[in-house]
Amino acid sequence: MKLPRRSFLHLAAGAAALPALSRIARAQAYPMRPVRIIVGVTPGAGLDILARLTGQRLSERLGQQFIIENRPGAGTNIAAEAVVRAPPDGYTLLFATAANAINATLYEKLNFNFLRDIAPVASFARAPLVMVINPSLPAKTVPEFIAYANANPGKVSMASSGNGTPQHAAGELFKMMTGVDMVHVPYRGGAPALTDLISGQVQVIFADLSSVEYIRAGKLRGLAVTAATRSEALSDLPTVGDFVPGYEVKGWLGVGAPKNIAVEIIDTLNREINAGLVDPNVKARLAELGYEPFPSSPADFGKFLADDTEKWAKVVKFAGIKAD
Repeated sequence: MKLPRRSFLHLAAGAAALPALSRIARAQAYPMRPVRIIVGVTPGAGLDILARLTGQRLSERLGQQFIIENRPGAGTNIAAEAVVRAPPDGYTLLFATAANAINATLYEKLNFNFLRDIAPVASFARAPLVMVINPSLPAKTVPEFIAYANANPGKVSMASSGNGTPQHAAGELFKMMTGVDMVHVPYRGGAPALTDLISGQVQVIFADLSSVEYIRAGKLRGLAVTAATRSEALSDLPTVGDFVPGYEVKGWLGVGAPKNIAVEIIDTLNREINAGLVDPNVKARLAELGYEPFPSSPADFGKFLADDTEKWAKVVKFAGIKAD
């Protein structure tokens, strides 16, 4: 039987629409099985704890397990590439950090492009670093430290948790904006760097808030926080930006997914992550770890990622930082 042309076109259009309708239906039913959140650090690290907080909240809200999978190595690039290579179906997510923005320029031959290949889903939390010195230095303020470093060029050692890490990048941004001369001393992790700072082997570090206990005990001297506003954890400290206009550094955490993921899945995840950030229990846990909620839309998070990547590209190029 020969179909009239109008009927044929109607059937053809309906058939063409079926794959799109199927994708939408799957997205609306998401998630139908457990979801992996890939984290670029070892179990038990601060980032891992925060990823598990996110996964637990999403599990409770969406009725499926969100399983944390640790893929440490290459400065979090192994984890990122695993997500880039995964199907864009919402069942493999990346717990992203400021390291991903730095790595985009730090590593010259990555097998992926972070901004192009990872879809922004939602930002989660952020926290400042703290400019900390050994108490043997005469400086009590950021201006006094700058004056001391300028009077002793090449004699101030700046520790970090590793070459190209956010701590290192924060110190290089400080050098770039102030012109001070400091010698970078990379460590394998923040704990050994703090140990040597306490013993006087190095003189300064841009540390995470795990250094607060040493500051309060008088073992280290906090000069300023790197955020644009004061931190509740160290409310007596000014900001670096009070003395170096425009200086601001905050570590951040967020969730990304493989590119081409359905918008409906991104919207579901974004809505639930943002809902968690107003939950008093989640906010309290973040505060215990030194973080503050950082809600955003996918579009706003995408713009933030682009801006942060551009910012650190300038610092990496200025300082000539190379990956280990």
